Amino acid sequence: MASGYLITGGLHLDGLMDTFDGIFAGKKKRLKAMKDSKVGSFGVQSLVFITLIQTACILKIQNLIFFVLPICLFWGRFSNLFFIERFKYLSFKKKSISHKKFWNGFKKESLISIIFLLIFTAYQLVSITSQAILIKFLILILIGIFLSYSIPNILGNKIGGFNGDACGASVVLVETAMLFMYAILL
Repeated sequence: MASGYLITGGLHLDGLMDTFDGIFAGKKKRLKAMKDSKVGSFGVQSLVFITLIQTACILKIQNLIFFVLPICLFWGRFSNLFFIERFKYLSFKKKSISHKKFWNGFKKESLISIIFLLIFTAYQLVSITSQAILIKFLILILIGIFLSYSIPNILGNKIGGFNGDACGASVVLVETAMLFMYAILL
């Protein structure tokens, strides 16, 4: 977990905290709360709960983390493609540059990710020796499709669009939900 935080500079966690502060600030104050550099109580609570859930899941998964984590990370990042495709960009500033400005459509944007997923899946199909783990892996992929689509939809509908904070929140929530689902399946 710490290595992920260090690699991203905590960017996704910051987005999670800002998004939760915004959601609970109410519709009129939502973007202002998300833009505020100070973390509110709901942001802190979201960080604590997510960290505890991720820690518990990693402790339960143990040695299978190297098998589970790549698929969780994949779906967390893939969720942003659904976000950008489906929702309008919410900006704090008028001159802000949106991901949509360079957007080529979901099919083109997701192609490289789908190729990666197919290669990773093929590798797992060849390398997994236990049929039970293979079935869990395939179920995890199906759950990932559902979560990476539904979580950005819930967030996007709640805040009325997407921005960088909401994208970071989507990454963290999908990753955590994937870890949690696998820990339950284990």
